Amino acid sequence: MAPPPNRRSGYSRRAQYGTFFGYIAGIVGALVGGGFLIVSIVDPGSFSGLRSVAADAAAPGGRVAAESRNASHGFFEIVRGYALAGARNAKLERELAEAKTRLVEAQATAEENVRLKALLGLMQEDQKPVAFAQLVAATGSSTRRFATIGVGADRGVTVGMPVHSPLGLIGRVLEVGQSSARVLLITDTESVVPARRADDGVAAFAQGRGDGSLQLRLINLGINPLKVGDVFVTSGSGGLYRPGIAIATVTSLTRDGAVARVLSDPAATEFVAVDRVWTQQVEAPTPPATAPDADAGR
Repeated sequence: MAPPPNRRSGYSRRAQYGTFFGYIAGIVGALVGGGFLIVSIVDPGSFSGLRSVAADAAAPGGRVAAESRNASHGFFEIVRGYALAGARNAKLERELAEAKTRLVEAQATAEENVRLKALLGLMQEDQKPVAFAQLVAATGSSTRRFATIGVGADRGVTVGMPVHSPLGLIGRVLEVGQSSARVLLITDTESVVPARRADDGVAAFAQGRGDGSLQLRLINLGINPLKVGDVFVTSGSGGLYRPGIAIATVTSLTRDGAVARVLSDPAATEFVAVDRVWTQQVEAPTPPATAPDADAGR
């Protein structure tokens, strides 16, 4: 009589061993994964070294993907330009957007200089960027907002350094690898940036909402003086970010501030600059000159 077509694993010792080792592998994998999950919850920074190594390893592939993304983005932008008014008009629109941002930053810097000159002994030192880098990748749909740039400790980048594009502030360096770095975007819920309105210096805090926008919270509560279209820049309070970097524009008002749209979208940014951590320096007052003692020669 022919054997049955569907034989159970009990008829084959090899099948029994395969089933047994499959269960063992599944249980061990679940235990290891649970251990990693517990460690990440108890000590989130314990895997920062591994993340940095993984980011360094993935950086070359990320650069290739970023170049492909930028190439495709440029192609679609040119097509859009021809559809509207031609590729030349699309290029002029980009230059106009950058010029408007530069104008806002210049106005903010002029207002900041006037305020600093009013304070005796307060000076501001101009600083050049530490490095220029390609923005390799950025999270677009996660509740946490991070980005990866293509420079690291080999170019002098350290934790805490601000990162900005030609259109405005991107965020600050959170973790540093040898040839790449992880950036905490200003749209992340853990990011808080001291800000002020560009035209009159109304102070506020810009906190990320996790959805690509910012929540502006006024320091002085009362009648909300903000209006749609207001531009906010960094104030320089507390150090870290130098004053006058463009951040966002107000899109809607709230009871204690407003909701704002960031000016520099990481998804449309190709290159960024990494700045040194900005600090205010107070110049010690010069002691007044004293006249020589008339009785000293007697």
